[in-house]
Amino acid sequence: MKKDLRALLACTFSLAICAGLVLGQEKTDLKPATATPAAKEPETKPATEAAEKPKIQMAILLDTSNSMDGLINQARTQLWKIVNEFAKAKKGGVQPDLQVALFEYGNNSIDAGANYVRQVVPFTDDLDKVSDELFKLTTNGGEEYCGAVIEAATKRLQWDESDKVLKCIFVAGNEPFTQGSIDPFTACSAAIKKGITVNTIHCGPLATGINTGWQKGAQLADGTYVAIDQDKPVVAVKTPVDEKLVKLSLELNKTYVFYGTAEARRERENLQRVQDTNAGKAGLQAAAARAETKGGELYNNAKYDLVDGIEKKEVKLEDVKEVDLPEELKGKSLEERKAYVEAQSKKRKEIQAEIKKLSEERQKFLADHEAKEREKNKNESLDTAVIKAVRQQAEKREFKFEK
Repeated sequence: MKKDLRALLACTFSLAICAGLVLGQEKTDLKPATATPAAKEPETKPATEAAEKPKIQMAILLDTSNSMDGLINQARTQLWKIVNEFAKAKKGGVQPDLQVALFEYGNNSIDAGANYVRQVVPFTDDLDKVSDELFKLTTNGGEEYCGAVIEAATKRLQWDESDKVLKCIFVAGNEPFTQGSIDPFTACSAAIKKGITVNTIHCGPLATGINTGWQKGAQLADGTYVAIDQDKPVVAVKTPVDEKLVKLSLELNKTYVFYGTAEARRERENLQRVQDTNAGKAGLQAAAARAETKGGELYNNAKYDLVDGIEKKEVKLEDVKEVDLPEELKGKSLEERKAYVEAQSKKRKEIQAEIKKLSEERQKFLADHEAKEREKNKNESLDTAVIKAVRQQAEKREFKFEK
């Protein structure tokens, strides 16, 4: 019997992911480049620009029925830890882009006609949005149909067609894998035919998950099967640099130059601040992990921030209308605006360099602690299950991870 329903949620996958997070958002239109005169030699692009940039696409499918509060809490608190693992990955010496999608299933608040499945966030690199949606999730009694949610994620999301992209689904829940009218094994087979690996996470005893189909589903889609205790408290390991990282995270916020409508600018500034607060409520460890993410390349706000947007060539300052500029840039000349953005960019790089240095210290401290604790407690949690599976599958596709 299921427990009485209760509501919850306001991250990760952060695995934020995070976040929906709007991969499908339109980029700021750029003016077409002037054609190169025939007499000139065409420029040769660096190899890293000419080559296809590596990418990781990860869809997180969470059971939000009334017994899954612990699972959602793990996702919220460990999102940034999972994202930071991706930051260690490189392929051909290049860090991949990360896109995260989020689905919920098994919740009575979702239409039964949709098999109690809802796409919360499509693929996006907007990690703040992913985190925001994770904290908004609530649990409610329902029917958990793994086949339906796997099929939905496979068909609805904009999966990259390249076989060089790491494409993976993580589905977590506690009821039999075979519930519902859509055969989960057929859904897993269809996913792997598109190059999408399906990893299954059973919230309960290992043997129970094996007996109820969770292991078979992973095997059919070249994935990994693990069992976790969703109600296991996440152990917060404090490091000597956590508080410094959190302070730097707040300083980093001051370097953002959000553009767009006045409402859009307010929303982005508020979203960033609220996710800092959410991470802080989850504990100092989660806030420090978020700070690490914000100090790296995967925390990308190019669609909303002039510093990131100009650096990643998604916007030109001269193309931004006066009304869409922040107050501190209105009424200034183009040269003054450029000088201001460049100053903020310089300050951000300095803060990010400090964050990177402290992050290296923090990761060494945590690695030493985890090595000591590994033999004492062999139970998996959501973050360790995701990280282990992603590492194994990424390495098969020639991704290399920093030690």
